[in-house]
Amino acid sequence: MGKIIGICNQKGGTGKTTTAINLSAFLALVGQKTLLVDIDPQGNATSGVGVNSEEKITIYEALINEVPVPECIFPTPWTNLSVIPSTISLTGAEIELVNLSGREERLKVLLDRIKEDFDYIIIDAPPSLGLLTVNVLVAADSLVIPIQCEYFALEGVSRLLNTIELIRDRFNSDLDIEGVLLTMADFRTRLTLQVIEEVKKYFQEKTFKTIIPRNVKLAEAPSFGQPISGYDLFCVGSKAYMNLTQEILKTPIDLSALRVEEGMKKGE
Repeated sequence: MGKIIGICNQKGGTGKTTTAINLSAFLALVGQKTLLVDIDPQGNATSGVGVNSEEKITIYEALINEVPVPECIFPTPWTNLSVIPSTISLTGAEIELVNLSGREERLKVLLDRIKEDFDYIIIDAPPSLGLLTVNVLVAADSLVIPIQCEYFALEGVSRLLNTIELIRDRFNSDLDIEGVLLTMADFRTRLTLQVIEEVKKYFQEKTFKTIIPRNVKLAEAPSFGQPISGYDLFCVGSKAYMNLTQEILKTPIDLSALRVEEGMKKGE
């Protein structure tokens, strides 16, 4: 049975979607059958793996209209990687969910039906603590919390942690924090080093050893509809997400042995 990992932080601009895209892609690249669930109304995770959500059945239809979830799963151009897309129509779901039965558990019910079909299910949560994010917390086995290396890095994190505790008490007692991921690090600045030290002190062993650097290639890749492993497998951003994947799998990956033509070849 697959493992469901939510990528969550109610603060925007933390590298949440970048992490969802690239963690999913690297898991797929090393042979894990992976599903990326885009539950952010911006739909950037969908386009970031080369899928156009127009005229597709999206997560909105599954959550609100109870369309069978297999009808919402689409292949991406990347081997072993599928996606449940999102569109801006999901914005209204926060309001529509309020009046639906089991509103906090609708995503869990959907994903439990397909969990055994995948090794990993990665969920890109919206940058808020509304009902959509609550659904992610209830459905997930564990969470990756990206935190940007900036002055207000820990601002709002305590609210997220309080929400996690409430979810554990009421809906998902097994919800674990997979790890806190430091992102957008500029190692030339004293601020980055101070933030790294502060986050490690606060979260201790829950902080990933991997730190995602600021990297032009990471910023460019989504505009081409490609994860970093497809755009530039050997750039520093790609190596960082490979290291994160190793930490989650607890298995070493030989980057030099990965060939784009074989492991990440375009699907038909």
